[in-house]
Amino acid sequence: MDSNIKSENLLSLLFRIWNHFSGRRRKQFFAIGLLSIFSSVFEVLSVGAVLPFLAVLTTPEKIFNLAAIQPLLLYMNISNSSQLILPVIILFSIATFISVVGRLLLLWGSNLISYTSGVDLSQMVYQRTLYQPYKVHISRNSSEILSGVEKAKQLVPSVILPVVNTVSSILILFSLFLFFISVDPLVSFFAFFSFGLLYGVIAVFARKRLALISKILSKEHNLSNKSLQEGLGGIRDILLDGTQNVYCEQFENAQRNFSRAVVDSRFTGGSPRFLMEALGMILISAFAYALSLREGGLSYALPFLGSLAIGAQKMLPLLQMGYHSWTTVKASENQIMDVLELLDQPLPGYALLPEPEPMEFKKEIYLNKISFSYSLDGLQVIKDIDFKIKKGSRTGIVGTTGSGKSTLLDIFMGLLEPVSGKIMVDEKVVSFENIRAWQVNIAHVPQAIYLSDSSIAQNIAFGIAESKIDYEKICQAAQQAQIAEYVNTLKDGYNTLVGERGVRLSGGQRQRIGIARALYKNANILVFDEATSALDNDTEKSVMDAIESLGGEITVIMIAHRLSTVRKCDQIIELQNGKIVRKGNYELLFGASKSE
Repeated sequence: MDSNIKSENLLSLLFRIWNHFSGRRRKQFFAIGLLSIFSSVFEVLSVGAVLPFLAVLTTPEKIFNLAAIQPLLLYMNISNSSQLILPVIILFSIATFISVVGRLLLLWGSNLISYTSGVDLSQMVYQRTLYQPYKVHISRNSSEILSGVEKAKQLVPSVILPVVNTVSSILILFSLFLFFISVDPLVSFFAFFSFGLLYGVIAVFARKRLALISKILSKEHNLSNKSLQEGLGGIRDILLDGTQNVYCEQFENAQRNFSRAVVDSRFTGGSPRFLMEALGMILISAFAYALSLREGGLSYALPFLGSLAIGAQKMLPLLQMGYHSWTTVKASENQIMDVLELLDQPLPGYALLPEPEPMEFKKEIYLNKISFSYSLDGLQVIKDIDFKIKKGSRTGIVGTTGSGKSTLLDIFMGLLEPVSGKIMVDEKVVSFENIRAWQVNIAHVPQAIYLSDSSIAQNIAFGIAESKIDYEKICQAAQQAQIAEYVNTLKDGYNTLVGERGVRLSGGQRQRIGIARALYKNANILVFDEATSALDNDTEKSVMDAIESLGGEITVIMIAHRLSTVRKCDQIIELQNGKIVRKGNYELLFGASKSE
């Protein structure tokens, strides 16, 4: 976690979240603000209507004789106080109904916008994460990303919505305060001050507890996801070793700690309500006694007490909502930090641009004095690599485990940026600005093929929308990868589901689908990272023959475990400790009679 984020206050964090919303979403939130104002006005009208309603019921003569309403009484043809009751009841009912409609609209609108905005944030987190450089991906645990996407989705409902509710509550409370102040300043001020002071005192004492709860919620949420992902990802070894209890215990501990923190947060947020209800009853009885001592006695004070009681009935839930919203946001502070760290990931310039045309490649690729280390102060894993690859040639890279073969391929494909040196394509330097145009040329077949839980066709045309899949190209690529014969024996053919990570296929079948995927791409550079290691000798020979038959327009670079794989390569690069120790063709390096 970035230390700069940790030093920020809650208001600053919320403002930074606000900056990530689109202009359309901000307008929608402003619309909710206007709806809150509308709702607060009619809340006051509904409470204000109680005063004449009770006054008409208790002392109708007093209301009937008010000079201010005489024109209205004349217009409505009301000649005695008993005729006031029905119009006042109708007015009270209308005000109450409009108030309810306003609150319902506010509830519907705020929930709708908050959840759709949560989807926006989670999509932004996912997008910005996918566009991060490969070096960033290999340095972080994927469970943190999964957790971050889920936190982003829940951020608006659990954080922004409470803020909206708090603002709405403040507007309504302020409107009610102005109304009651206009009726009886002393009693109203004392009532609002008492409730506000008690909530303020509770909030001060709750702050440290909520900060601790926030850290626990963020930490245990990440641990839960990590335990799930590791347990399911390593299920074969777990079943063989019988270590299910270890992962179950890790998950249970994380979930238990998370649940306890949630309980603490909700108790801290919900408990003041009961104190407020007791205080409200005591204050109302105290006000009743105090007002009964005034001129006119309790009968004249009853309308105000009635409206105050109804006002308190509305005010207490609003105060509780505001306080509960504050505790919810405060308890989510660390989760806000986690989401912001992912939202603030920079997007490369090409992210929002259409797919570029492939970088022109007609003659050769030159790896010029390439060196690389995974950290600034780390050891160099690639040291001063210098060689050329001619278009249409076959280049093999061999060496012992840890010699830097896969790292060199990652640099070649633009996934890692060299510390020094450069890659030149027909004398054009591959740089950050044109990296996507270079990568469009390349199709990669790794040693461990990732297969999605979808059909064989969708896995061959990986990343292509199902409606845009070219089945003729799929059949051709499958034929070249020596997998078509197997697919044709299946009941559903290319529509056969392979299971999560291709669990329903053998290792060799997964590898051949990976090769078919690369061939489907129609790239002019094929990169194989020990891609045939899971194949038997006969199948590997068939695949290599198919690759050879692709013609001189396709350039092939391959890391090989078996020397037979690179036998027909035009040049073989042998690495040791990140350096080139030998370079030449198979006969030159190993001799024509080299055994395998």
